[in-house]
Amino acid sequence: MFQYHPPITPWLTILWRDDDYVILHKPAGLLTVPGKAPEHKDSLEKRVQRVLPTARIVHRLDMATSGIVVMALNKEAQGKLGQQFERRQVAKRYKARVWGVLADAQGVVDLPLRCDWPNRPKQMVCFEHGKAAQTRYERLEATENSSDVALYPITGRSHQLRVHMLSLGHPILGDRLYGTHESTSAAPRLLLHAEWIAFTHPRTQTRIEIHCPAPF
Repeated sequence: MFQYHPPITPWLTILWRDDDYVILHKPAGLLTVPGKAPEHKDSLEKRVQRVLPTARIVHRLDMATSGIVVMALNKEAQGKLGQQFERRQVAKRYKARVWGVLADAQGVVDLPLRCDWPNRPKQMVCFEHGKAAQTRYERLEATENSSDVALYPITGRSHQLRVHMLSLGHPILGDRLYGTHESTSAAPRLLLHAEWIAFTHPRTQTRIEIHCPAPF
């Protein structure tokens, strides 16, 4: 039974803002947008809107994932940045700690994904009905039982990074949806963090780059 206990401190962390966008650090355990149940209303979106009432969602992170989220402060800004996401013009890098040592220093996972309907919200690899999904990865460093990796999602499917790492035999530590008993118990949370984003500001045409180091 899912029980929602979102982190309270810090309540809200703003990394950068101007008249069009606000860039935030979402902590692990906080929903990006409100859930349907009344007890799931607390979310990054609602917290931001208490301070900036016009804030609008452009993209999301899984509840268990921490890191950078960009929100627009007006409808025009939302639409224009949304187009950059759709056209894959927004660059993103995640850091993850996975179970085991990756054999290859770098590579690309190209496996189509779809919802595993009997086990929602889980996703699964499906060559017949799945949507195209690609992730580039780089091994950063490794210990005896784990590897730190940089992940570059080329597409943006739900749970893409988590399922793609699992497909390599290296589930992300702390992943309670996709991990093994060993990998799940190896960390108190999902060790996946959106640490860097870059996009072109639609109004000023300047390149915006934000880095938020992983807390692990």
